[in-house]
Amino acid sequence: MRLAVPKSIAGRIVAGTVGLLVVGAALGSVLAVRGMLMHDPRFLIATSSEIQLAGNQHLTREQVLRVFGADLERNIFKVPLAERRADLERLPWVQHATVMRLLPNTVRVAVTERVPVAFVRQGTQIGLVDADGVLLDMPQDVAGDPRYSFPVLTGLAESDPLSVRAARMEIYRKFMADLDGGGAKNSQAISEVDVSNPEDVKALIASGSADILVHFGDENFLARYKMFEQNLPQWKAQYPKLASVDTRYENQVVLEMTKGTPVPIGGDAGGVASQPASGAAAVEPAATKPVEAVKAPAKAEAKPKAKKPVAGKTEMSKKKIDAMLAAARKPKPANGVKQ
Repeated sequence: MRLAVPKSIAGRIVAGTVGLLVVGAALGSVLAVRGMLMHDPRFLIATSSEIQLAGNQHLTREQVLRVFGADLERNIFKVPLAERRADLERLPWVQHATVMRLLPNTVRVAVTERVPVAFVRQGTQIGLVDADGVLLDMPQDVAGDPRYSFPVLTGLAESDPLSVRAARMEIYRKFMADLDGGGAKNSQAISEVDVSNPEDVKALIASGSADILVHFGDENFLARYKMFEQNLPQWKAQYPKLASVDTRYENQVVLEMTKGTPVPIGGDAGGVASQPASGAAAVEPAATKPVEAVKAPAKAEAKPKAKKPVAGKTEMSKKKIDAMLAAARKPKPANGVKQ
């Protein structure tokens, strides 16, 4: 059908008037509907019960209500959903959030929480950290929960940029994955990991009543762990006060004793090659099969002047860890640890 346009001036005036009336009526209807939606009490978020929460285990309802505090007694269509989602994702435990309107007056919040992968020690405080380096506060239900059976991590600080923490967490992830390669559970012997130096991952490994500090460098973690594990009985037999082992050198390791302990000369355990410093001995590890799993890679030789571990400074027994975890479970303000 063709819309006939009046040729006369009077006809055009009439047609224009009719068109304006139609547009005005439509606009008036829209404004009327909008006014009804914005002022009808049925769309009012009257109480906090209209804020629904799903997917949370550590995030508390009180934390969510603080985000939506300004929206109580507000019309549901005036709630800025994108802004509220961003506010929620700034909370340490929240990795991702969705916010939806459910008419007539309900806001539904669904969150995906971060997954901790290690305890993190900062001074005397113990918290948690996820794979991205986000620091998390300590839940109250840690004791006995199998989800929290991982080592204590050092070398991360809240003052570090998130990018730095994320890079160090990647080193930690690779270290733990290498130790457990092929279905092994070697990481279960690790009580503490230090990633403060990306070129030298250090770990405390349980050995009887004491832990031994082991320098792993930055590669071939599983091979170096196997060499340490296979030679440890001989080393402890000759050096009962063994405190640390440096595996970063080719064809030899540096053993350090507890401070003040003299180093015995000679012996069969590993064959003493030299005595580089007071309380330390350089030994050649016993041959094992396969050879690749015994010798540290030649590349490590290109890192001269590696610092020798200082016994007694970084060791942390399981009893100390348990005591710190117990102290951390005491009630404290929400959001105590920020990104």
